[in-house]
Formats: sequence, structure tokens, C-alpha cells
Amino acid sequence: MKLPARRVEEAPSALARIAPHNAEAERQLIGAILVNNETYYRVSDFLEPAHFFLEPHRQIFEKIGQMIRAGKVASPITLKTFFPVDHQIADMSVAQYLLRLASDSTTIINADDHGRQIQDLAIRRNLIRIGEDMVNIAFDAPIDMMPRAQIEDAERRLFELAEAGRYDGGFVSFADALRGSIDMAAAAFQRAGKLSGISTGISSLDQRLGGLQRSDLVILAGRPAMGKTSLATNIAFNIAAAYRAEEAPDGTMKAVDGGVVGFFSLEMSSEQLATRIISEQTEIPSNRIRRGDISDQDFEKLVAASQMMQSIPLYVDQTGGISIAQLAARARRLKRQKGLDVLIVDYLQLLTGSSKKGENRVQEITEITTGLKALAKELNVPIVALSQLSRQVENRDDKRPQLADLRESGSIEQDADVVMFVYREEYYLKMKEPAEKGSEAWFKWEADMNRMKGVAEVIVGKQRHGPTGSVELHFAGEVTRFSDLIRDEQLPERHE
Repeated sequence: MKLPARRVEEAPSALARIAPHNAEAERQLIGAILVNNETYYRVSDFLEPAHFFLEPHRQIFEKIGQMIRAGKVASPITLKTFFPVDHQIADMSVAQYLLRLASDSTTIINADDHGRQIQDLAIRRNLIRIGEDMVNIAFDAPIDMMPRAQIEDAERRLFELAEAGRYDGGFVSFADALRGSIDMAAAAFQRAGKLSGISTGISSLDQRLGGLQRSDLVILAGRPAMGKTSLATNIAFNIAAAYRAEEAPDGTMKAVDGGVVGFFSLEMSSEQLATRIISEQTEIPSNRIRRGDISDQDFEKLVAASQMMQSIPLYVDQTGGISIAQLAARARRLKRQKGLDVLIVDYLQLLTGSSKKGENRVQEITEITTGLKALAKELNVPIVALSQLSRQVENRDDKRPQLADLRESGSIEQDADVVMFVYREEYYLKMKEPAEKGSEAWFKWEADMNRMKGVAEVIVGKQRHGPTGSVELHFAGEVTRFSDLIRDEQLPERHE
């Protein structure tokens, strides 16, 4: 007869095992603080009351912190007044227990080590708790809870635990900050193109931006049919195709050129995105690729391009309607498993926040943009998020977009380090063709069309670290490919 599966807390092995802790280290550290309050500042940056295993030690450490932060002396005598008169700890009065702690204290030299061990043991206890919760929830999962949701929740909790356990905060000297700045300038000087950031593969855009800067949130906005997704896919492919890495001293691989790219395609499927990219690279229109309307030569081009593309580090997530929390969890997972240098989100308005549907959309967008900026800093990668523009652009004579045209613009404009707009005058000129061909107005329209044919404008409306302004690019509409624009007057003179 098969026995039913047993829950974790029912297993005899789990009951017999005591959670990892070191009560002696807790006693000696608290005693050292009671003897010399300066010891508290050696551990207060990373150690919290919750890290202590024994409940009395949590209470004592919390009260010590409150007193020291209030500018008072925390000693066995001053601290005992904050406990009930009849309160006992380990069959002793509070005063006796505090005096025992002070007499058993470690030296201030060992305070950091004791604090680190207490924190490490707390992290291990939390790992056990997360593991138990995962097993128990898997046994008794609600009907409406998908396994994928439990996996993402577990990943979120594990990442939060990893980040909480890592201590790299606090002040740094200006000399250290200056060293980092000089290192960045030296790297830019040595890198091809003299860029401080990651090259987009489009030199005129790089000159304006200095490349994509790590920890920046870059908003790429435009009206439909302007080509913002095409520009994003061009940049993604250029960065991934240029990827070259070297092994760092710590054994990890560090990108020297290009980078590993994560692409959240919330609107298009991965197949559609791949078709678009292969069209851009082979210069075969995507509609012909979809219909199979290609020659033998075209097919050879497609095969050669696809073989080359198989090795590039470009990863696509095509899940639609995901939340900002899910996106963050998946980005962390990609960085952990494959590495990550640039993240692209197409597009921002298709993400959801934690609030319920029907609630304030502006607040939801604020949560999303704040979350993207925080994720860019956390992962230390540039995040390029595409965004829609409001329809008010269409009501103006000059249809060049402005910062105010961003939908739910307040938070997007505030959180972004760079805001760029894609604008193609050619698109609007086509709609203005005069009815009477051969007239003066028609010839003027034709001249304007010839001048703007294949020209796209990327308008940098905001840039925290550099100038704003416009960059003209060439746009091949049939294959949705952006490249540097070279006008006739920029070409060298031709000699017959």
C-alpha cells in the first residue's frame, strides 16, 4: 500500500534538526556592545534584530539600537529599565542576564566577525524557511495558482535574500569614486569609437549618447509606424553581434565589446522578431520571407545569416502582459545564467503593475518606470524601454514629438536618464500629396519628399549626462533597417 506524501513539518528528520545558530556568538557580541557602545557602529550597517536566533537577544539588540541612536548610553543598568520588572531571561532577572552578557563579552576586534557569522546563520535559516514553504505550497497549492507563479515567487524571495545578505553599501571615499571615474574614462579612451558606454552600432547615435550607459533607463518613444521597434531590434542585434568577452580576475566573463542582450517582446512573437531581424540583416523584405517569395540567391543569404545568428547572445522573452515584478525576476535569472549587458522592453505600456485592473493607470505606470530604473541600477545594465506617444502629436502642424507627448508622461520623463523620439517626416508628407499633379504645390511636395525619403530623425529630448538635439539616420523601410545617413553633399567629389 502506497503511503501519502508527508509534509515537511511532519518529517521526523525535520523535527529532530535544530535551525543553524550560534547563541554564544550572539551573547558575546551583545556583551561587547554593552561594555563599549562604539562596537554597535561596527555591525549596525548590516546586522538587524531579526538576524538573532534567540528572541531575548532580538529584543535586547533592538533596544540597544534605539538607545544609542537617541544619543544615550546603553549599559546593563540603563537597559534593564526598558523591560518589565518581573521579566526573566533564562531563569535570571533582566539585570542579572545583562550583567552576565557584559562579563562574557568578546573584544571589539572580533565584533565584525561575530556579526557576520550571526547574519550568515540568519540567511541559512531563511533558506530553510523558503525551501519548506516551496515544498508545502507545492503539496497544498490553491487551484488558481500556476506552478510558474510559485517558481517566480521563489526566485523573487531567493534574490531578495541574496541582495539583503550582500553588504556593499555605506560611504565610499571621494578618492575611490574618482578612481572609478578615471577607470571609466580610460576604458572609453582605449575602446574603439572612444565610447564610455555600450555601442549601439550606429555611430552618429553613439556620438550623441556616448553609447548606452550602465544603470541608465533609456526611453525610446514614437507614434505607430515611426520605426521604434525596428530601431530597438537594430540596436539589440548590433550589440549582440559585436559581443566579445574576456575572463575577469574573479573568473567571470566580462564583455569587452558588445554585450549579452535580453529582449522582452511583449507585442510580437519571437518568430516575428526573428523574421524582422533576419530581414534587416539580409536586406530581404520580411513580407517576401513570410510568403516564401525568394530566389535561390536570397535563400542562400538567409541560410548564411541564420547560421551566423545562432551564435549571438540575444535572448527573447515573448510572454505578453507580464508584470514588472515578473520581468525583474526573469532579468535577474538571465543575468545569473547567461550574463546580461543590455535589456530591451518592447513596450512599456504593455507591462502591468501590482495594482488591480481598473485602478489608477498613472500610478501603475509610475510603479513600472520606477521599477525599471531600480532594476537598471540593481543589475548595472542599460534598460531601453519603448513607449507610446499620445495622439495629441497628430493635432499639431509640427508633428515632431516632445517630452509632454509621452503617455502618462510625469513618471516616464522623471525616471528616465535618456528620452529619445523616433520621427519620420516622410510618413506625414505622403499623406499631404496635392491632388493636382504637375502644379507648383505638387512640385514643391515632390522636392520635399525626395529630400526626406529614407530619412529618420532621432530626437534626444532628455539626457542627464550629455546634450540634447537631433540625429539624422537612414531608414530602409522595406527591410526596417536604420543606419548612419550620408547625404549627397557629404560624399567625396567624383572625378570623371
